[in-house]
This record gives sequence, C-alpha cells and structure tokens, in this order.
Amino acid sequence: MSSEQLRQTAGRNASASAAKKSKSKFRLFGLDVFIGGGFDIVYMVLVLMLLTIGLVMMFSASYISAKYDAATGYDATYYIKRQLGFALIGVALMFLISRINPELIKKATPIIAAISLVLLVLVLIHPYRLDGKEEFRRWLKLGIVFQPSDVAKLGIIMTFAWLLEKYRHQIETKWWFALVLFGLLGFLCVLIYLEKHLSCTILVMLIGICMLYLGGVDNRWFILGITAGIVIVTVVVLFRDKILDPYQAERIDSFIHKDYDDTDTRWQTNQSLFALGSGGFFGLGLGNSRQKYLYMPEPQNDFIFAIVGEELGFFRSVLIILLFAALVFRGFVIASRAKSMFERLLVLGISLQVGLQTILNILVVTDLMPNTGISLPFFSYGGTALVMQLVEMGIVLAVSRSGDRKKRAKTNA
Repeated sequence: MSSEQLRQTAGRNASASAAKKSKSKFRLFGLDVFIGGGFDIVYMVLVLMLLTIGLVMMFSASYISAKYDAATGYDATYYIKRQLGFALIGVALMFLISRINPELIKKATPIIAAISLVLLVLVLIHPYRLDGKEEFRRWLKLGIVFQPSDVAKLGIIMTFAWLLEKYRHQIETKWWFALVLFGLLGFLCVLIYLEKHLSCTILVMLIGICMLYLGGVDNRWFILGITAGIVIVTVVVLFRDKILDPYQAERIDSFIHKDYDDTDTRWQTNQSLFALGSGGFFGLGLGNSRQKYLYMPEPQNDFIFAIVGEELGFFRSVLIILLFAALVFRGFVIASRAKSMFERLLVLGISLQVGLQTILNILVVTDLMPNTGISLPFFSYGGTALVMQLVEMGIVLAVSRSGDRKKRAKTNA
C-alpha cells in the first residue's frame, strides 16, 4: 500500500472515530439529538456584544420612566431586572439549541408551524387586553403574557425553508406552485394584520418574499408582485382614511406633511429627532439623555435607538449599526457553508429578519418611514421577543456546527 493510500485510510479511520465519539446518546425520529463540532465563534461574539450593549442601553433608557410609573412600583430597575432575567433564559437556550441537530429541527418544523398557526388564530379569538391598548389584539395569556407574532416569525421562516426544499421540483416545473406559496404568505400576513400589528405584517411579508426569491421562485412572479405592491401601496396611501384604522391614517398624514408642531401623532417622532439632534457626533454621555425624562413615551421600547443616538452620539451609533451588519453578513457566511437547502434558507431567513427589523426600526426613529411600532433586536424591551431572538441565534450556531462538521469531513476525505 502506497503512502498516499495509507494517509487516506488513516483520514477515513480518524473521521469514523470522531463521528463515533460525537454520536449522541439521545435519539429522536431516528436522529442524534445533539451534534458535536465547533460553532462559529465570531457569530457568538457578535450576538453577545449586541446583547450586552442592548441591556446597558435599555437600562439607561428605562430607569427614569420606571422610577416615576406607578405600574412599576416606582422601581427604577423594574425593566432591567425583567429584561436581564429573560436574557439569561435566552442565552441558556441559545447554547442548548446550538447543540441540536439541524436535521432534527427540520423534522420538527411541521409541528412548530402548526403551533405558530394555532397561536395566531387563538390570539384573534381570545386576546389579552393591555391597559391603554385595548384596541390591539397582539397579546395572549397562557401562563405568561406574550405576543404570538414573536413565535410565529420563527415558525414562518422554518415553514418556508422546509417547503422550498421539499417542493423544489414543483417550484421549478409547475408555474402555479408559486401562487400557492404566495397565497400562504398572504394568509399569514392577514392573520398578523388582524392583530393590528402592521409593523410585524410588513416584516413577515418582506422576509417571506426574500425567502421565496432565494428559494428559486421564478423572477417573473416578483416583477408582477412588485408592480402589484406599488399599486396597492399607492391606493392605500391615497385612500388611507377609508382603508386604514384612524391611528394608522393619522401616522401616514403626519409623515407626509411633516407637521413638527403636531403634539399628538408626531410627538414621539419629534422627541426622537430632538434626541438624535442633541446627541451630535459624540453624544451627551451614557445616562445623560434629556428626552428620556418623561418627554419620550416608553423610551425603552421602539424608540430606544433615539436614546442611543442622544447618549452615545453619531459615531458610536454607526458602530452599533455596523455590529448588526456584521452579524447579518456572518449569518450569510454560515448559510453558504450549510449542509442542506433547508439549513441554508433557515439561516438566511433568520439573518434577514434581524437585518430588516433593524433597518425598519432605524428608518422609523429617523423619520424616514411612518411610525409602525417595530422594535430593535436585542435592545428594545420585551421578554418574549428577546428570548425568541436568542433561540434563533442558537439555531444559526447549530447550523454553523453542522457546516463545521461538513468542512472537516471534506478535509479528512
């Protein structure tokens, strides 16, 4: 036997030995539950950096409003204690899920899709009403109060990744199959819109369209869809008083007319612009925001980036945006190394969610888009949203382990 054959045999034996050692003792659906291999360290570091900065800024933005609010018991640390608790749960889940076999995640997708659909329907039938927000049907109480749309975003991403892989041949050969997928996306968007959650509806629609494009749906459908979208948006804007709810129509009016003296619908947006402007290039310093002193309503939520800009300034705010961009880019890199189409589309969908949600939030905060009430990932207050975001990060890390095993298998071969 030649030396080259000996090296190849040794490599195969080493690979088989490693595979045997990494084989999980726990199996489900005939698959190992847990997998070995190293996850993407760069991605994990970016997640933890954004989470840490987000927690610091959430506390800085929230302690004044918490201190003077009877609902929080006048406890300045009310929001940060709750958010930190959810962050710890989310990080634990992230590292646990990072060990889960992506093939098992694919097997579980129909179950998760069904749960997501049930939650979206249930919240319309029996919503939990929050004080001051009785007209919205976004919350559900099942032991804890949460937004089903936060769970459904991941469920929808998983569903489309699964469908686009499973029915790839039909997508490529049957022109009408794309209509089925677009119809499913439209149905899910309608369910979310009926919650009076326009921002999430827009986000899910954009994620779904991007995933269909990346999944190989014929480009002609997107040309037709973009044309129809432009027509629909134009009609909605022109006849907003008859089509939209009054508060939504007022927000569009205030955005179009830019009436900075409007102290009703534009109050939050105006305070956001004041905050960003007063921050300048270098900021007023951490904790030194003026607008959070009961000028900015709920500064720990959708408009937290305005407080970031005010306290940290333009340059540091840009650095935070670059961290988000790096996280999305690294997600694309992990997707390119994925073992299967499902894993690739799953990571791309999660990365697109983070990227699009960040872009939409900053556009709203900077008055480049009407106020839609969309949160900033890792920064805005919200337990369910934060836990789900970290669960999604765990899924990406799990796929990165799978990609690492694929890379090592090729190297050994």
